[in-house]
Amino acid sequence: MQEYYYELVVNVSSHKELFADFLADTIPVGFEETKMGFIVRSEDELETIAWGLEQFCEALTKALGQNIDLETSHKKLKNSDWVELYQKSITPLCIDKFYIHTTWNKPNSQLINIQIDPALAFGTGHHPTTASALRAISKYVKEGSCILDVGCGSGILGIAAMKLNAVVDACDTDPVSVQNSIDNAKLNDLEFAKIWEGSCSLSSKKYDVVVANIVADVLTFIAKDLKNALNEDGILIISGILDKYEKKVLTFYKDCEVVQKIQEDEWLTFILKRK
Repeated sequence: MQEYYYELVVNVSSHKELFADFLADTIPVGFEETKMGFIVRSEDELETIAWGLEQFCEALTKALGQNIDLETSHKKLKNSDWVELYQKSITPLCIDKFYIHTTWNKPNSQLINIQIDPALAFGTGHHPTTASALRAISKYVKEGSCILDVGCGSGILGIAAMKLNAVVDACDTDPVSVQNSIDNAKLNDLEFAKIWEGSCSLSSKKYDVVVANIVADVLTFIAKDLKNALNEDGILIISGILDKYEKKVLTFYKDCEVVQKIQEDEWLTFILKRK
């Protein structure tokens, strides 16, 4: 470990999910999501990333015809300070039946424990979309159910379903997320029935529950594949939707009944069933 690391703090006025996608596709390290934006940390200098964000913001402003404000600040810090601050920042969470904690926190004897190492991918339950998806899993996943977690990320949703004695397959287009999901499952002494890099269309299997916690645009793009993965009476859980995109997303699922809508802040999760 080097003595110093670099921290880039990014604040954006809108379209945070698009900036998150840009960072995920651009940088080889993980990043922390904040209320106003992101924090990127690396042992390599981050000026190039800051410049790339400025260029992306400018292009997005032109494409959308909207004014988007971007602020960045860059600092050099001691590595020992970062480790301590990072561990303190990830606190355990109680979400319905589940208690989500990191490898450096103690389990809860009264709840279903999920141990997550958040080092490489998102998904500690702190974001409203993950929390709402966990609530949906707690309610709709039954023992013995066959589940598909699409865009598995850290693996937290699939692990939650396995903790309820479901059989879980998972996929993600990001190989880092696939490996992170496998590693987090092992932390919980669990194993995915099948997990692969790529889209859900690569599986011909039918599932009792399909869950996808992804951004709204992707949920519209893969709507047909998600619905095709359901068995006749299957439940579809879609999350990661900003409330302003509700009508747009549901247009692609008009052949489904909205069983439940969960809203936390400006984020929406829908539980759907074929009509």
